[in-house]
Amino acid sequence: MKNISVTAFIHILFSVTIAILIATFLLFISWDKDRQKIEEFKRYQLISITFLSNLRLGPDREELKKLYDKLHVRPLTPAEVKVLRNEIRTNGQTIFSGGSNAGRVRVFVINGQHYIYVQRMSYNLMLKDDRPENYYFEIAMGVGVFLILLLLLLYLAVLKKLYPLKKLHKEIQRFAQGDMNTRITYEHDDEIGKIAKSFDDAICHINELSASKNLFMRNMMHELKTPITKGRIVAEMLEDESTKKVLVRAFERMNELISELAEIERVTTQSFEPNMEYVTLEEVIDKSQDMLMADKSCITVDIKNKALTTDIKFMALAIKNLLDNGIKYGKGKCVVLRSNDGFIEIASEGNKLEHPLSYYTEPFSQAEKRSSGFGLGLYIVNSILEKLGYKLGYRYEEGKNIFMIEPDIRRRFG
Repeated sequence: MKNISVTAFIHILFSVTIAILIATFLLFISWDKDRQKIEEFKRYQLISITFLSNLRLGPDREELKKLYDKLHVRPLTPAEVKVLRNEIRTNGQTIFSGGSNAGRVRVFVINGQHYIYVQRMSYNLMLKDDRPENYYFEIAMGVGVFLILLLLLLYLAVLKKLYPLKKLHKEIQRFAQGDMNTRITYEHDDEIGKIAKSFDDAICHINELSASKNLFMRNMMHELKTPITKGRIVAEMLEDESTKKVLVRAFERMNELISELAEIERVTTQSFEPNMEYVTLEEVIDKSQDMLMADKSCITVDIKNKALTTDIKFMALAIKNLLDNGIKYGKGKCVVLRSNDGFIEIASEGNKLEHPLSYYTEPFSQAEKRSSGFGLGLYIVNSILEKLGYKLGYRYEEGKNIFMIEPDIRRRFG
């Protein structure tokens, strides 16, 4: 029940309520039929006892008339009795038969009408049951139908009231998928309207923050590029080679940081859309080696070429960063790049990582802030792979750190 949606819960609630109401009325109908049969039996038993006991006393016409009125019956004329006899023979059904030594009483039903035949020596009376019509059952059924219709109307009204939640959910999903221009509107000032307004205010605030962040990043990178370039030019003019080397390396590291920050900004934005194309694994690896600009002799490639659909530029960038990490931090300063059952593995000799992989995929992780890094390499790799539908894995085996690029089945099929 915890994971069931509100709409589904309302469907179940009203369905169960209506089912219980219908079942209650079906039971009522069954009970009412039994009640009517019992009441009929008691009524005709009373008529039988009353007429037979009174006829023994030889009542006159006036007394019989009072008896008819009291029991709500009407005597039939001889002509009516004659016609009725034929109908009793063909269509009549006996529903009550009783009596004593004083006489007998039988009740017939013909086309829904009840007739009472009283036989007592010289008295042979055929009476028509004129009991007033009882509308108790019809009233109860009317109330039942009204309640069911009322429940249905309430059900539809609740669904109509909740319908804006579906629209709100779709608009929030659009925003989550990167449509930063999404606006959430709702006319009424109820709870849903307040939620919609709060989300719309949050979207506006997020857009303002995102615009401020983008403007700050662009201005910062632009402003830093100029003094770095000037500093690099001045450093190249120094005659002291050791000082020159230190300064040039410092400016190169600043350039690397700015480039990595630019890649992070692009990859982590909601609007980032990879350019997916059909390429071979060999093409991706060749491009990553070109981007690395390192001696290819320190990279051992053992892959089975295969086709895949990905953004070749960003997949190559992810592999390049893993190769770069292996070369920088590995003991032998060399790496092995291989494919294994759909995985791409980058292995290098070194000590086992001290923390779980999730620690190193955070930006500016302390363990990665070494002399030649900023703690952004694995964060960029992880961000790129998530956007491309892959995930980063790690294991330590035979003195080697092995980083794996593998398809994220949960994202592709979940």
